[in-house]
Amino acid sequence: MATSDLDFLLIEYEQKRRRAEIDLEQRKKQIYQKYPRLEEIEEQINKIAIHKTKSILIHQLTDSLNTEFENELMNLKQEKEAILKKEKIDPKFLKPKYECEKCKDTGYITNLNQKTQMCSCLRQRLINISYNKSNLSNLQKENFKNFDLTKFSNEVNMEKYKMNISPRENINQIKQASIHFIKNFENSNTKNLFFTGNTGLGKTYMTNCIANELLNLGKTVLYQTAPVLLETIIDHKFNKYKTSNINNFYEQVLGADLLIIDDLGTECINSMKLSELFTILNARALNLNNKITKTIISTNLSIEQVFHIYEERIGSRIAGFYDIYYFFGEDLRLKK
Repeated sequence: MATSDLDFLLIEYEQKRRRAEIDLEQRKKQIYQKYPRLEEIEEQINKIAIHKTKSILIHQLTDSLNTEFENELMNLKQEKEAILKKEKIDPKFLKPKYECEKCKDTGYITNLNQKTQMCSCLRQRLINISYNKSNLSNLQKENFKNFDLTKFSNEVNMEKYKMNISPRENINQIKQASIHFIKNFENSNTKNLFFTGNTGLGKTYMTNCIANELLNLGKTVLYQTAPVLLETIIDHKFNKYKTSNINNFYEQVLGADLLIIDDLGTECINSMKLSELFTILNARALNLNNKITKTIISTNLSIEQVFHIYEERIGSRIAGFYDIYYFFGEDLRLKK
């Protein structure tokens, strides 16, 4: 990841945080003009905090003094809550409105081990800049909210599709399975997803729906076509770009919460790419990077064709660690 990208984003984060703080001050000013007692309470709370800190620094914070501070704070907070309730003011109105509540628009959080780490929102921005590019550009319109089942035929055609359910019932089952996948994402027993079927049947739309939901949950998503993914890994492995971050892309591929591999089967196959593909699928399926990660593969290939074209160990990984869903029906692009 280019340092300049991170530097640029951190400046942007600082600006976002400052805007949130300025916006808060303006809202407070409006409220305090109407309810002066709220400003007095905030000033008193700040004074108590300062006095308590000074007492700690000069080692004069006795138990009785600490109790006195805590009682004063409790009384002031209760009075503040009573005023807000009486005047029907949402308490959130007096708090900064950050884009990311986890990191407060700093880009960094403190984990359970009390160590500072990059927030998922900043990691996702870096992934988008360097790798996703335009791959996730349709999330605003391709999501479950806009999902229209009526676009899929309700006719059962066993002769044509070799299935005893309609395309509409099938896509609804896949949708429900996708929602289950999202809700149980943190469960290590939840399998990955393998979407197979001809083009124009909704595979990309469904993966975008899933990506959208997981991004909203603060997960990181890396979306790449199989040709670009494998070529980029090889290029980085041989340091084609002459950078000091040789392993960075590989770490992103293995470490992203969700990896979406699109168009599997359209890449030029060689032994090196097969080896890299197996490493990716194996490491992510077994959570070898010490975190739960999931993968979605979208392809025109059937699972039988995967076994025929790729090494048996790759086919076995997909058959064993992926739930396989077959998309069928009429090409939706022809209906537009």
